[in-house]
This record gives sequence, structure tokens and C-alpha cells, in this order.
Amino acid sequence: MSKQFSALGIQDGIQKSLVDLKFSEPTDIQTKTIPHILNQKEDLVAVAKTGTGKTAAFGLPLLQLVEVNNTHIQTLILAPTRELGQQIYNNLVSYATASPEIEIVSLCGGIPIKPQIERLKSTTHVVVATPGRLLDLIKREAIQLNKLQHLVLDEADEMASALKEELENILKEIPKQRRTFLFTATMPGYIKQLVQNYMSKHVVHLEANMETLGHQGIDHQYVVVEPIEKLEVLLHFLATKEVERGIIFCKTKAAVNKLAKKLAINKFSSGALHGSLAQPIRDRIMGQFREGHIDILVATDLAARGIDVKEISYVVNYHLPDVYETYVHRSGRTARAGAKGLSLSIIQQEEVEEIPDFEDELGLVFTEFKKADAQSIEENNTLLWAKKIFKTKPNREVSEDFKTKVKTIFHHLTKEELVEKILAYHLAESKNSISTPEETKKNKKH
Repeated sequence: MSKQFSALGIQDGIQKSLVDLKFSEPTDIQTKTIPHILNQKEDLVAVAKTGTGKTAAFGLPLLQLVEVNNTHIQTLILAPTRELGQQIYNNLVSYATASPEIEIVSLCGGIPIKPQIERLKSTTHVVVATPGRLLDLIKREAIQLNKLQHLVLDEADEMASALKEELENILKEIPKQRRTFLFTATMPGYIKQLVQNYMSKHVVHLEANMETLGHQGIDHQYVVVEPIEKLEVLLHFLATKEVERGIIFCKTKAAVNKLAKKLAINKFSSGALHGSLAQPIRDRIMGQFREGHIDILVATDLAARGIDVKEISYVVNYHLPDVYETYVHRSGRTARAGAKGLSLSIIQQEEVEEIPDFEDELGLVFTEFKKADAQSIEENNTLLWAKKIFKTKPNREVSEDFKTKVKTIFHHLTKEELVEKILAYHLAESKNSISTPEETKKNKKH
């Protein structure tokens, strides 16, 4: 048993689960939040970056407050994405392994609604939901929230910006006499308005110790590129991070698909993640990423919410985000659980003036990443070409007679001689067919 969790008021039953989960000591936000939820009556606004243990901060005390003999839904936890909702649900289930009488249900979109409707006919104490699916169930009168006691808004800044209308419609449907716990990484104006409109006047504000927050351990860098060399610089960077896992952020779904195809062509172990993908596909890609079957995730901002993978060593901003808060969430995917991480922004010359604004607004320091020189990029492109050849499957439709004719041409060469000739041919072809960025500029002028 952990004396530190015990001192916060967590009971033995839940602590048994924490021992199995190897929770040794509470994080700063857990230390501040758990006693408040357990012992006070006020609403709560908690500011904490991603990766600081927010789910346990609200999950542990709320599970402890469940009245198992009360068959009504007592706690509702809202998350902006299916992935984050499912992650919260899985965490709550793991926290409650020693308390099987607590009934927890996930109501996220992307999967059939009828089994969820059937499940809600049985006793349910805690619901984890995405706003869209919850509103659908409310309209169908399939869920009863009139006895709700606790509401959690997780990643509230993302939810209030992307899902503002859905969130407000839900808040109108649930009892006003409830406790609301809002967790957010940032406090933009629309969050302050949400607090003013839908939370009590005596709301308590807590903030996790800055020393334990998401940007500690993250090296923030940027590299300035010409548009024509952006992909090559990215590919060179990724080649230096082989077998490490990372996330590349793009602004749009179309950009995600386009870049993911480029990575696939160059034989990088990667997958695309955005909101238009069917849930089974999203689940499969996330499963492959978590289990290490793919190393790179190309994602939009909203789709990447809820990715809690400790071994993400780098994040790449292939496009700078439009708002500062988004950068916080992107970079917070790395350097989790005390690890170190890199957040690299690939920008063009006209975007350089935005870097000081990001520094001032977020209290960060960016350093310039040294761009690979032309020779390094050329060498990397050649290595990528070699990998494509290595991973190419043999063409079984080629006749043995024709294969023999080709082999006859090379039969007197050693393996080393053959590699040297193929490499020399490739390099000669590359120089003839590809202009450097400087040459391309000259050609445009003429």
C-alpha cells in the first residue's frame, strides 16, 4: 500500500489496484486534486498539462465516491475524442479492479449505438462519453442523467473550442445541482467564459506545479526550409530517428493522407490518423502504434488527443498550429512520465517571425535545428532508395527464361561489384533528373 495515496484519502480497495499498476507516489496534480474532490463541495478548475496524471487525479476519488447501491448514473466524464474517452475508460476499469461492483460504461462514437443502449438498461454508476454520442443517446431518451452528481470535463480547452455547441447542449440537459471538475492544459478566453456560465461562483482553481508539467524535458526546436525541400528535410530527420516512435502533426486530413503516402512510398513504418477514418481503422492504427508495430503516426490535432504512449521520443510540427494552445497539446505527446523529448517545427522563412510569439505566449525557448546539408540529404535519399529495393517483393510473373538472360549479364560480377555499379548508376541518374533548390530558382528566373 502507498502511504502517500492513503494520506490523500484513497481507501485500501482502490490502493490494491494502484499497487498492481505500479503507482508509487502521486503526482502534483493528484496531490492537490484528490483531497479536494473527496472532502470539499466546491467546483474545481484544474490546470495541468498532458502527461501529469490527470485521469487518476479525478478518477480515483470519483470511483471512491460511487454509491454502489444507487443504481443511477452518478458521474459523467466527457472527453473530446473517442481515443481519449476509451483511454479514460480503460484507466478507470484498471483502477477499479478490486471494486467489481462499480459499473463503468464507455459511450464513445464510431461503434454501433444499439449495444450501448442495451447496456444502459442495466445499473451504471460512471459514464465516460464523447459529446456527439452522448447527445444522440439523450435525444433517443436512452440515458437518464437526472440524478447526476459529478461532471468531469477533460481536455476542456479542446472540447470547448471544437465541440462548443455539443458541450453547451449537454450542460443544459444535466442537473444544475452538481459538482463540476474542469481539467484543461490552458486557460483561453472561451474556457473562462465556460467557467463563468456553467460553474458555481465559488469555484476553486488549482494548478499543477510548473516543474512537473508537460514542457519539462522537451527540447523545442525549429528548422527553416524552402518549400521544395520540406519533405526531404523531414525524411532525413526521420532517418536519424529509426526505431524511435514519434508523431507528425498536419493541419488537415488531406495533408495527413498525402504525407502518410509519401512516408509509405519511402518505406517508413507509419500510419495516418484523422477524424474521417472509421473507428475500427483508427483503433487498429492506434493499436499498432502502441504495440510498436509502426513507429510513426501522422495525425491531425483532434485525432491525436488521447494518445498516451510513454515512449514517444519526438513530435514534428509539419505545419505550425494556428493557436498557441494547440502547440502545448502537440508537444505534450512527448517527454511523458519523466522522459526527454524533442518537439521540432519545420517552418518556412516567412514563419520565423512567429517563433518569438510562441516563446512569449507559452514561456518557452526555441533553438534552431541545424538543417542537413545537400550531401547529407543526397546520401539519405540514396539510402531510402536502397531500402525500397530491399523491401521490394520479387515479381513472380517474370519467366525463368528471362531471369536467366538478365542473370547472364551480371554473372561474372561479385556482390560488391554489382552494388557499386548499381549505386553509381543511381547517383548518375539522380544528378541528371533532380535539380537542387538553387538550380530550380535559377531556372524559374530564366
